[in-house]
Amino acid sequence: MDTEVGLQEEDMESSWMLLSWLASCFMVFGGSLPYVPQYQEIVKSSNTEGFSTRVCLVLLVANILRIFFWIGKQFELTLLIQSVVMIFTMFAMLHLCCSVQNTNRVSTKQHRLSDLDFRYFWKWSMFEDYLLFCFGFTVLCAVVTLLLLDSAVFVEALGSLAVMFEAMLGLPQLLQNFNNRSTKGMSVKMVLLWMAGDVFKTTYFLINESPAQFWVCGSLQILIDVAILLQVLVYSQDTRVKLG
Repeated sequence: MDTEVGLQEEDMESSWMLLSWLASCFMVFGGSLPYVPQYQEIVKSSNTEGFSTRVCLVLLVANILRIFFWIGKQFELTLLIQSVVMIFTMFAMLHLCCSVQNTNRVSTKQHRLSDLDFRYFWKWSMFEDYLLFCFGFTVLCAVVTLLLLDSAVFVEALGSLAVMFEAMLGLPQLLQNFNNRSTKGMSVKMVLLWMAGDVFKTTYFLINESPAQFWVCGSLQILIDVAILLQVLVYSQDTRVKLG
């Protein structure tokens, strides 16, 4: 009898470990999955107007800050790896957007980071400028973190800043849809996957008792996802009325 109970406990423990491992894998790669349909949409249409590249800016800043937050306050390694994967994903999106925009550009005028023209901030023509900006931002964060690493207030502020940026993930897309009065070119699948991922990770944060900044961030992201989906409904109705 004791042997059967012991085997059942081992099976339950093994099953729990497997589920935990699968959840961790989803956390690492799940955040990048929504950009697969958007990537495909841009490749198919050869048009980037429906996608806000400032989404990439928000996620790059948020995940660079999160890496330095991890240095000051170690939390799940899963979330650190997730940040690295997301950074590479955003670079892939930016590389595609730059390639498509340069192919479609009629004017020979290019906007470069070295121009120091704030009007064209994050609207540069060359992918290398985005890499250079992120490298400079990373170096700045590294220097400041090195100087203030012993300050608990700084570390917590760094974490709060990281999740605040991440919570604003969908805001650039929300504003772009509003300005365009359309969601054409934006992948609805991307937003639905955002929603699914945000619900999952917020639950994950709560279950694993991650720092409060993380689940607060997740909750705000869910609200923004809902707002974008409402835009899809509203603007699609407006389009049908105009065509009718």
